[in-house]
Amino acid sequence: MLDLQGFGPALLEGTWMTIRLSLAAVAVGLVFGLLGASAKISNNVFARSLGGFYTSVVRGIPETVWVLMMYFGTVSAFNALGAHFGNPRLSLSPFVAGTLALALCFGAYATEVFRGALLAIPAGQKEAGLALGLSNWRIFYRITLPQLWRVALPGLGNLYLILLKDTALVSLITLDEIMRKAQAAANATKEPFTFYLLAAGIYLFLTVFIMGALHWFERRANRGFVRTEL
Repeated sequence: MLDLQGFGPALLEGTWMTIRLSLAAVAVGLVFGLLGASAKISNNVFARSLGGFYTSVVRGIPETVWVLMMYFGTVSAFNALGAHFGNPRLSLSPFVAGTLALALCFGAYATEVFRGALLAIPAGQKEAGLALGLSNWRIFYRITLPQLWRVALPGLGNLYLILLKDTALVSLITLDEIMRKAQAAANATKEPFTFYLLAAGIYLFLTVFIMGALHWFERRANRGFVRTEL
């Protein structure tokens, strides 16, 4: 039987932190992705340029650098802001910094997924909605969004699996997720192989579970679109 030498609860806490971080990052990242995709297909030249700049810059810099810049690079700015309001030690917490950094990277890749999904929806559907007197918001919410998720879900699912593994990067800014807990246990027990292998097993378990959930969501989203051979 695997002897965790009392570090089992710590690894469970790290797993829960990883799950929370990934869900928070994907929630914010989806917003970034939708905004980026809307900008890139906009008729406004400035919006298209801004969307292209966002995806090019963020995807061109490693996620590790974004995590470090988001945490350490904002220290001076937040300290100055905090000093103005009487709190000179104001700064982003590792969780918030990690969430924003990972969301920024997820959103840059999700932008292209959403862009492709939006272009796959016939423009005539929006025109039909306008002809019926629907507002742009109602057209997006009732007509575009359901189809958008159906087309974009496989790509977004793959991006979320990548994001889940990228949460290991926040151990660099002292957030107690799976890898940081595994590292602490390995250093204390001098058994790095045991605890890093266990961390790998936890990531694999989460991946398999998420893949099953994504398969269920895809089947649900594609109801009425699956054609059967006669």
